[in-house]
Amino acid sequence: MTKEELQYNKMVKTPIKRLVLNLAIPTTISMLITAIYNIADTYFVAKLGASASGAVGVVFSFMAIIQAIGFTLGMGGGSYISALLGEKRDGEAQEVGSTAFYGAIFLGLLLMIFGLLFLRPLLTVLGATDTVLPYASDYARYIVIGAPIMTSSFVLNNLLRAEGKAKLAMIGLTTGGLLNMGLDPLLIHGFNMGISGAAIATLISQAVSFTILLSMFLFKKSIIKLSIFRISRKAYIYIEIIRIGFPSLCRQGFASLASILLNNQAGKYGGDPCLSAMTIISKISMVIFSVCLGIGQGYQPVNGYNYFSKNYKRCKEAMLFTFFVSTALMTFSSLLFFIFSKQVMNFFIDDNDVIEIGKVALRYQCIALPLMPLNTICNMTFQSTRKKFKAALLSCLRQGLFFIPIIIIMPLVLNITGVITSQALADILTCLFSLPFFIAYIKEINNKIKNENQQAIMDY
Repeated sequence: MTKEELQYNKMVKTPIKRLVLNLAIPTTISMLITAIYNIADTYFVAKLGASASGAVGVVFSFMAIIQAIGFTLGMGGGSYISALLGEKRDGEAQEVGSTAFYGAIFLGLLLMIFGLLFLRPLLTVLGATDTVLPYASDYARYIVIGAPIMTSSFVLNNLLRAEGKAKLAMIGLTTGGLLNMGLDPLLIHGFNMGISGAAIATLISQAVSFTILLSMFLFKKSIIKLSIFRISRKAYIYIEIIRIGFPSLCRQGFASLASILLNNQAGKYGGDPCLSAMTIISKISMVIFSVCLGIGQGYQPVNGYNYFSKNYKRCKEAMLFTFFVSTALMTFSSLLFFIFSKQVMNFFIDDNDVIEIGKVALRYQCIALPLMPLNTICNMTFQSTRKKFKAALLSCLRQGLFFIPIIIIMPLVLNITGVITSQALADILTCLFSLPFFIAYIKEINNKIKNENQQAIMDY
């Protein structure tokens, strides 16, 4: 039996709970490590003061743009590949993988050139105050240089996950993340490089992750074989990658815009302490949410393989199992952070104004976060089954359709309270909007199962 056939049988025959957990555990570890090394930057930089901490939040808006490109091509190419492998169209899957990978390198290079040419004006637009701008410039310069590495790493990571090789993806991300956490204190304080040291640590760790992930393809650990000669000349493949990845573009694009607006509103209504507090809260929320996102990314290829193999019972079982597990874990995590919100803020920074603002903001966020698995799972379900409009709509909800108007309007009414409660309110509205889509999909799958059973009886 070939490697491709073995992988196919694994994805469509392994018991669902075991399969989802086998893929979700390494994926969740990868997401947690990624979130933790992002938060490590915030922790060590926060020791340099509130302005330096705020700079990390400003540059994070630019990193969201990098992620938007990487996730669009990575999730688009990855979901496309899952469907192709489920349909046993392996040759076309090779073409899609190479096209997504080299496309990410090209777009990352364009982003790097633009960022270096217009660095300071760009950071001002992203929300840097006069006191934050010098720190943001020192930090952003190295992040911009790393844009091609980051965009292509996202693609490599998602291609491995798409074919059910989540453990291989975990090795690359985890190694880079652990390296980043070790380099942060060494470069920031040991070599007295300040905030530039944090950025250099991130750049080095991303380069190491990229090298490890690429080696999985070069040493044929993956079904997908990357080659510049396999870049597609067929327009429909580019269109399909972008169409499938469009929800990720919406999600990450709106996340960047939302981060810009949050930075500007936080600076306007609460100054550097509020900007610093919201930066810290964003990173903490990312750690909690990475549990949900990791489980969802483990579930996504399972659903893609089985939906296009017409194993609808397995699709339903995978969706419900993923929903209940991720909701339980998110609830437990949020409860811990709610109870110890002040201690968490004290861990990051020794500034009473920042701590008080952050404590309240974190508690509001913890109330809403357990609701987010509903939207995440719906989004990944529709993306993996090529229901592009629904996936794009649900991707736009949290950071786009709800958060952007809320962060503009709420501070006008509630001042700084409007800033710190805006994300929680957007999360609650997102959950309420996603619920009918969740119910409708379960009904659709039930109908497909019923039709299958009726056809089986007729054939018998």
